[in-house]
Amino acid sequence: MISQPTFLPWLGWFDLADQADLLVLLDTVQFDKRSWQQRNRIRTAKGLEYVSVPVKSAGRFDQVIADVELADPAFGTRLLRTIRANYARAPHFTPVMADLETALPGLIATGQLAALNEGLIRILASWLGIDTPIRRASAIDAGGKRGEHLALLCKAVGASGYLSTAGAEEYLREDAGHFAHHGVSVHLHEYDHPEYTQLHTPFQPYACALDLVMMEGRGAGAVMRSATRHLRALETGGNA
Repeated sequence: MISQPTFLPWLGWFDLADQADLLVLLDTVQFDKRSWQQRNRIRTAKGLEYVSVPVKSAGRFDQVIADVELADPAFGTRLLRTIRANYARAPHFTPVMADLETALPGLIATGQLAALNEGLIRILASWLGIDTPIRRASAIDAGGKRGEHLALLCKAVGASGYLSTAGAEEYLREDAGHFAHHGVSVHLHEYDHPEYTQLHTPFQPYACALDLVMMEGRGAGAVMRSATRHLRALETGGNA
């Protein structure tokens, strides 16, 4: 699996990582403030609400994710306060919060968005029982752009297959030739969000995975895996 280092990813993201032999965090592509790279949603009494990471972006239009710097060192304190305010009554709040409180100061101290996101991903993956190894694309020698870059990343790590979210199907079809050239098969992941007990009703899917972890603790992985999930081969229509 190759994916941008999302801030507090949703369950489908982790479910795909759970099925991969290696997770490569794609921090070598251009940063986009409008994406999940710096924001995600938590469940609140009002519904799903965004939590966003302040970053330095003025005049840095072409920066890649690996170079994005955090804009406010106090963000970690605010994030913990927000989580505490919305999840203090969750069944597994105390141990999950302890992990966050221990790790977050060090992650914020790096000053890097990619480091923050990777650290939070590792914490949630541990609670979900996911032990897939993680590497950053910026630490792997692979050139190219778009699909060619992905195919070269696969080749560099010795992967014969690439797992992707179904949402990337259109551009993967356009770049299918690069994967075929390097002997890399492409499979798309489809995931139906499972329903579980939240602190508020009615149930609202697509919160970040932290929501499920707060509610189910070490049982969160079983809930994640109980959903309808499968991989299907990318259909290239003969363009590969």
